[in-house]
Amino acid sequence: MTEKGASVHNWAGNVEFEAARVHRPRTVEEVGRLVAGAEQVKVLGSGHSFNRVADTRGDLLVLDDLPRGVEVSADRRSVTVTGSIRYAELARELQARGLALANLASLPHISVAGSCATGTHGSGNGLQSLASAVTALRLVTSDGEPLTVDREKDQDRFAGSVVALGALGAVVGLTLAVEPAFEVAQWVYDDVPLDRIAARFDEVFGAAYSVSAFTDWGGDTASVWVKRRTDREGGAHLGARWMDGRLADGPRHPVPGLCPVHCTAQLGLAGPWHERLPHFRPDFTPSVGEELQSELLLPREAAPAAVAAMRGLGPRITPLLLTSEIRTVAADELWLSPAHGRDCVAVHCTWRPAFEAVRQAIALIERELLPLGARPHWGKLFALAPEAVGALHQRGEDFRRLMTELDPRGAFRNDFVAAAFPRP
Repeated sequence: MTEKGASVHNWAGNVEFEAARVHRPRTVEEVGRLVAGAEQVKVLGSGHSFNRVADTRGDLLVLDDLPRGVEVSADRRSVTVTGSIRYAELARELQARGLALANLASLPHISVAGSCATGTHGSGNGLQSLASAVTALRLVTSDGEPLTVDREKDQDRFAGSVVALGALGAVVGLTLAVEPAFEVAQWVYDDVPLDRIAARFDEVFGAAYSVSAFTDWGGDTASVWVKRRTDREGGAHLGARWMDGRLADGPRHPVPGLCPVHCTAQLGLAGPWHERLPHFRPDFTPSVGEELQSELLLPREAAPAAVAAMRGLGPRITPLLLTSEIRTVAADELWLSPAHGRDCVAVHCTWRPAFEAVRQAIALIERELLPLGARPHWGKLFALAPEAVGALHQRGEDFRRLMTELDPRGAFRNDFVAAAFPRP
């Protein structure tokens, strides 16, 4: 199906896509014909990016109408899925087969292909970005032909093909590593001092399989969400008092004051991995974001300095913040991943929908955190010029080479990608 002049917005509503035509192909063969016939083309996933990484003035492909497919390998170590699937759908299918992904992001409704393309992540000292689970990609390149890029067989290009900003082709299939299903129990600790988090960062974030800290930088404390994997860490909490905080006496929402009804179960009630690792329930689908988001990933050793810098900015940014989350991400080898080559601390901000004021606040944060080695998340807002973001990635020249190799006519190079990685 093709829609001419259709108005398409991202999830948050802050981006209206500029595409001349919007296509909803029903088969991979149709994807090939559309790509081969388009001068400029991009693929839109679930629309959870907050910038124009998926925009185009040409043809926009929405793959939601492709058949859903989930195929588990004979050894039950991997699963192959179609490019239209979202994490919530995949998680249910895997759980039914007694399988799991190692990690999930805060919101399970995002598309698998789009999340991997932008380097999206969850939290955990030993957990890499979601893209690190990918072992093979099936692309439709700009000539309309399918191409499989495999971790083992295509080592010269694989690391540049997973977090690729949709710049190499239309992702119509992925193979992901899986493991046996497991359960997670989740607790929240209120009023943990930020001083304690900064001084004992490794201990705080090493307390469980997945740990997140939420604050608005306007006070001296944070709430710490502790997600313990019961098969490895047991089912007990860390004590009624921990890190000078106290065990929450009821469910909490990441945004203070909001009803936690749509959050995943807390209070130590163990449950399946996909119903605890995200912060929000998979059966709750938000209709609109009504928020803006930014995120910077810094070298892990910069965590205390990053916390100090954010606290110093508190008086200027807190009025615009809904909440801010501190997470950890393990290093990976994917060229454009913000966690490429280094363990990271991530500083995420969820903002009120006041774009110009938020843009200025993001610039303030970048001024403090970029000198500490920060790299922006590709799918969030940043004030830094795109070419400056591209320059923060050591393998940028290799990625430009790969784009030229797989997309010689530049069909998938939109304004965003062209600015971040200009042609030589």
